[in-house]
Amino acid sequence: MIRGMEPWIWAVLLLVLGLGLATLEILVPSGGLLGFLAVAAILGSIVVGFMQSWAAGLSLSVAALVAVPLVVVVGLRWWPHTPIGRRVLLGVPKEQDILPDSPKVRDLKALVGRVGRARSQMLLSGAVVIDGRTYDAMSESQPIEVGQMVRVVQVRGTEIVVRPADKPAPPRPADDPLSQPIDTVAPDPFQEPPA
Repeated sequence: MIRGMEPWIWAVLLLVLGLGLATLEILVPSGGLLGFLAVAAILGSIVVGFMQSWAAGLSLSVAALVAVPLVVVVGLRWWPHTPIGRRVLLGVPKEQDILPDSPKVRDLKALVGRVGRARSQMLLSGAVVIDGRTYDAMSESQPIEVGQMVRVVQVRGTEIVVRPADKPAPPRPADDPLSQPIDTVAPDPFQEPPA
């Protein structure tokens, strides 16, 4: 040892060295070598403290028990902001990166704000007719009866979300059979004829 240095100073220096090595182990990939050296330095600090006195040994033990978890938490919070952390951890993806962009999704997003009519009873999901086309839809919060007016409020994946509309839909021409749903023009082939 260097002459003139008290043993408790060596114990504190070993503790600081161990905490610094523990921080480096979190920030720099070393295969556990820095972690091993950190544990050895912290244990050496405690041993030197107990060689000085019981009070110094217990003080260093308590300091190590408090400081090591604190250093680990701080290091883990700081790590994503380091160059290695940015390379290892991926950023949070944006919605447009996750969801596929297809003509169908763009067409559905164009329906937001449009008014239509429920084609089936919607306890949670069902079918709605908007401008003569039938879409799968999901009710936003409440049951919707057959024929009730609905408004498209958002698109989730490939399904539209609707809520009851306040105003009626614009009238559609009733004389043009091509603009009407098939079930209103022709009878349902799967339905039993009346007896």
